[in-house]
Amino acid sequence: MEVSVNADIPFAAQAVRFDEILQSGRIPQDYLVSDYIAQQWVERLVHYVLSVPGTSYSMPQLAALLEQLDPKNQVFFFKRLKETSPDSLKHFAPLYYGFMAEFHPLLFT
Repeated sequence: MEVSVNADIPFAAQAVRFDEILQSGRIPQDYLVSDYIAQQWVERLVHYVLSVPGTSYSMPQLAALLEQLDPKNQVFFFKRLKETSPDSLKHFAPLYYGFMAEFHPLLFT
């Protein structure tokens, strides 16, 4: 899958094919070139997963994408998820606890 970030159009105005990205299991590198774009991409991913039916993706597909992000953006995903839709954390609890368990030793050092 080829995805390019058009420098003439702000990232926020570009279409992101999350369905294709989830299907492929790979985040195009163009979306990870800077912290700003990666954070914007994560924010848009949160809105995507909250707005499409839960049957449009699986938790393992979503986990595969989150694993490609740096830890700061992984935490940002769950933070924005909680801020945007606090009740949604019930649905994402297995994913949340799986990722947060990875950071647990870091929280107390």
